[in-house]
Amino acid sequence: MRKKNNKYHILFFLICFSYSADIFAQYPTVRERVINLPTFDQKTIHYGYFLGYNQYDFKFEYVENYYKDLLYKDIAVIPKSGFAVGLIGDLRLNTYFNIRFEPGLYFSKRELEYPNVVGFENETDKIREIKSTYIHLPLILKVSAKRINNFRPFVMAGFSTDFNLSSNNKNRDDNASNVFRTTAQNLNYELGLGFDFYLYYFKFSPSIRGIFSFQNELIPDANPNSPWTGIINSMFSRGIAIIITFE
Repeated sequence: MRKKNNKYHILFFLICFSYSADIFAQYPTVRERVINLPTFDQKTIHYGYFLGYNQYDFKFEYVENYYKDLLYKDIAVIPKSGFAVGLIGDLRLNTYFNIRFEPGLYFSKRELEYPNVVGFENETDKIREIKSTYIHLPLILKVSAKRINNFRPFVMAGFSTDFNLSSNNKNRDDNASNVFRTTAQNLNYELGLGFDFYLYYFKFSPSIRGIFSFQNELIPDANPNSPWTGIINSMFSRGIAIIITFE
């Protein structure tokens, strides 16, 4: 059964909607100012780098009788703060559309807290810490509005693949030895919203993005009745990232 709480989807779309409404409502009242970097967006190709903050969650799909017969509660995911760093390659298609490749390293950490009813021998067995070091490779379509003075809003959407250097996928140990294993690679779709600010020497662009995996990342334990993985059919990452780019 699917986990009911899709909080990352709801939070992300509410933020996007509120910011978009505010931006376009103010469009007609903006006064002309001195234009910085007037020819910047005419470049066919340009480069940059980014820094970022992220938080990742998991969405679970449980075994069929998880709620009805077993009466289990959802596994609680406690997201921890992470950060990201990477490079940018931007290809201009026309005035409003750009294709971007943004390879980077994303560091994140999550804790899983299992419900008491599962029945562990020790209290510490209820907690599993999952550290992830992703080589994040997104291909993004950036759609920008018309530039007004030194400000330009944009939305973005695309797909990405992650290579998890901390997956433990080749480790023979599993949760019986306190080793939670995940797949080494997964696929995601991404949605985002941000703003370009044209400064005197460079373009500065903060954005907020949602990253949603659509590939099962769980590697089951050797014991099919494992209390850590035997109750889960699938596990998908859900993340929010705040990215600041310098171009």
